[in-house]
Amino acid sequence: MPFANNQGVRIHYEVEGKGPPLVLLHGLGGSLEVWYDSGYEKPLKNDYQLILIDVRGHGASDKPHDPKSYKLELLVSDVVAVLDDLNINNAHFLGYSMGGWIGFGIAKYAPERFKSLIIGGMDPYEADQDKPNYFLQVYKKGMEATLAMTEEMFGPRMTPKLKAQFKANDLEALIALVSSRDRRLSLEDVLPTMTMPCMLFAGEADSSYSTARKCVESMPNATFISLPSLDHVET
Repeated sequence: MPFANNQGVRIHYEVEGKGPPLVLLHGLGGSLEVWYDSGYEKPLKNDYQLILIDVRGHGASDKPHDPKSYKLELLVSDVVAVLDDLNINNAHFLGYSMGGWIGFGIAKYAPERFKSLIIGGMDPYEADQDKPNYFLQVYKKGMEATLAMTEEMFGPRMTPKLKAQFKANDLEALIALVSSRDRRLSLEDVLPTMTMPCMLFAGEADSSYSTARKCVESMPNATFISLPSLDHVET
């Protein structure tokens, strides 16, 4: 099981296929297994060297319990550490939901390492500071409440395997991540600087759809793809 070491934090990754390197970064509470389970891995590895990463706090990566360990710049440096471990100078990037948020962070902190960015189900705008931190509230209630939330979100798509993956999460690590101040700050200022080819996509039933579509207007080299009738989980 390969790991990159970033300042003492071990980041788990897997490599599949051959071709131009493409980093895949999953959403909150998931792991790199999502790319296998949702069918992305098989077709993509025919044309790319896939670099699937467990975000710190998830999967087999280390899981710090300090919110300061989840600063966006650190999450970006984890991705860079994996590229360095593989002796890769430049890669393409695909991130969904939280992985997409880290993608905007890449544009801010490590744009020189990426040839293109694909970001799904996410925008870079500041969170409503008056709105409760929903995930934090649920995680603090414990695993039973967390599983109930995910089952409600996934509905019939919640398989026993997926439920087991969510149940294996370290809630203290997830609480630390969603408590990080960076999670609620704006990255809007990075949009005009994203000169590499970019593609953003979102399901039309996703709550992030309108804001994800809006941010393309401020990006110099971006395309937006609408996915009719799909919500955040279906996408």
